[in-house]
Amino acid sequence: MNHNTLELLDRTGPFLIEPDAVLLPEGPAPGWAVVVADGAFRAVGPAEELRRAHPHLEGVRLPGHLLMPGFIDAHHHLTQSFGSALAFGEPSEIFRRVWVPLEEALDEESAYVAAKLAALEALRGGFTTVADAGTRAGVDVDVIASAARDAGIRCVLGLVCNDADDLTDDRSEDADPAVLDRAEKHLARYEGDPLVHGSLAVSVPEAARSATLRQIAGLAAEAGATVQIHVNEHLAGVERSLLRHGLRPLEHLHDLGVLGPHLLAAHATLLTPRELTLLADTGTAVSYNPVASAWKGNAVAPALAMAERGIRFGLGTDGTRGDGFRLADAAEFAQRIAYGLASGDSSCGAGWTWLEHATRGGADAVGLRARTGTVAEGLAADFLLVDVANPELALSWDLPWELVRRGNRDQITAVFVGGRLRLWRGLPTAWDGPALVRRAAELARTTVERAPVTRTHPTSTAARTRSTAP
Repeated sequence: MNHNTLELLDRTGPFLIEPDAVLLPEGPAPGWAVVVADGAFRAVGPAEELRRAHPHLEGVRLPGHLLMPGFIDAHHHLTQSFGSALAFGEPSEIFRRVWVPLEEALDEESAYVAAKLAALEALRGGFTTVADAGTRAGVDVDVIASAARDAGIRCVLGLVCNDADDLTDDRSEDADPAVLDRAEKHLARYEGDPLVHGSLAVSVPEAARSATLRQIAGLAAEAGATVQIHVNEHLAGVERSLLRHGLRPLEHLHDLGVLGPHLLAAHATLLTPRELTLLADTGTAVSYNPVASAWKGNAVAPALAMAERGIRFGLGTDGTRGDGFRLADAAEFAQRIAYGLASGDSSCGAGWTWLEHATRGGADAVGLRARTGTVAEGLAADFLLVDVANPELALSWDLPWELVRRGNRDQITAVFVGGRLRLWRGLPTAWDGPALVRRAAELARTTVERAPVTRTHPTSTAARTRSTAP
């Protein structure tokens, strides 16, 4: 594709895009095209039919390309981007030692830049939507919303509603009225916003009073929004809940009436058969975060069992790395290592499972199934143009499998969100990406220096010195 193609795509539309194929839920559709107008797909079908139906539109021909839905990151922490590499080699529950101190050291500029940097990485990796699980930074959360809008990414924006000391038993306490008031205002604030969708969040169940958990869940359900809670992620959290309530975290939430289609349970790596049944019976959604399990977790979520039981789930990065293709690969790879090898399952979801839960299933999990996640008439035009004429994908026998196993972000030519071209060959089209990265590097150094971060693992070079010392 040449510069003229970029000029044709970098406009508000309407336009007719004709790739070699369009990726539908049932598989690639060769010779299909899409009409994009007013931020949405207005028609999806065979290219010849769309040309006849829209003779006034000049077709943008994209040979060697697949048009596919953008990836959905079902679990992110946008304001933690300055410390992403601080997690390497660390034991579990690093939020206490790294993430909370780091976020509390952010001011308005550094929170904005950190969030926009995370959004840029996500766009470069083919994510058109991110679900942010809330920040501990002492700034107005609209700073994060502004960063997402300015970057051009769709964002499910969590507001942290913690109101308890997680070392005390708060079961009988009333909800904090100030927390509930902020929650209602947050959900109302983003009604009708084209890119930002309000969500509520509680860090872990013990970080909110029982009454608060109930009422936050009710507010979200009434508003058609999600509540994001880290659930059954680490052994320490499961044991704390057992000691305090006599119930595991997910069981405790069920006992309070919090489970349901409005709840997005982050991680859910440590699940009993009964808890899988609770998820299935209540329609609760899960964010399966396989890279986070490998980097800093205690276990791998039983995502194959979830798929078999019809449990709603999407794939999340947890802020580890923003590459949608590598996330889908990790999702399948983790299931094979954790479950498939022992049972002789050489397929582990057959490729399509992970591609689907990285797109349509992810949109459902974060509460946006009616808005995005699929290339379909009436949905938001959030999509990727992927080069499939490269050495990794050109010799194709089973494209969905190949996208999972051999796809990567350098094959993404263009990223569209809301019908607008946001990224072209890895760079933003409407703002200066390299300048943002330079400013982020400056702010990250000063922020980490003043944050009371505690790491237990040395740097890799220090670890090498120790291991090779006589």
